Amino acid sequence: MGDMSTVQHLTTDQLDAGLVHIAASPREVGTVEMIVRRPDVDGREVLDEGALVVGEGLVGDNYLTRPNPKSPDGSAHPEAQLNLMNSRAVDLVAAGDRERWPLAGDQFFVDLDLSVDNLPTGTRLSIGTAQIEVAAKPHNGCAKFAARFGQDAARWVNRIKDERRRGLNAMVVRSGSVRVGDPITKL
Repeated sequence: MGDMSTVQHLTTDQLDAGLVHIAASPREVGTVEMIVRRPDVDGREVLDEGALVVGEGLVGDNYLTRPNPKSPDGSAHPEAQLNLMNSRAVDLVAAGDRERWPLAGDQFFVDLDLSVDNLPTGTRLSIGTAQIEVAAKPHNGCAKFAARFGQDAARWVNRIKDERRRGLNAMVVRSGSVRVGDPITKL
């Protein structure tokens, strides 16, 4: 997944130059561009197909077993089962290197407008044969994101929260399967 010593990190100006392309993402029906399972904290497995299960998220992902220091008992946050990021945004912060997308830590990279304006909390989406719901919990860039994509990128994805440049959290509300290339549709 890329040699960290030769990785290009874009400047804020370079990132801002990509905003027009991101803003042109489809608003109603998009496409699942990549599915990534995280079997352990820094592990990544790119999948052609994944299963989504209510209460569990992506089968084989470490969502349920990953400790959450912000929850009262350290268990998984119910609103963070799935992380979705706009594929155009991740491609921009990864400087066009698709092999680096999984480093963002999201399970789904989709070509869809993820902004609050387009997908307010509670919006349901069909994704493959499953259905998910946009959670209220914000999805923010963290120290790992900054280490992988640069400080400018970490600040940039967090700058305007309503644009959800870093993506969104969601929960599975109907179990099903999802393949790369499947539509993701606002319901």
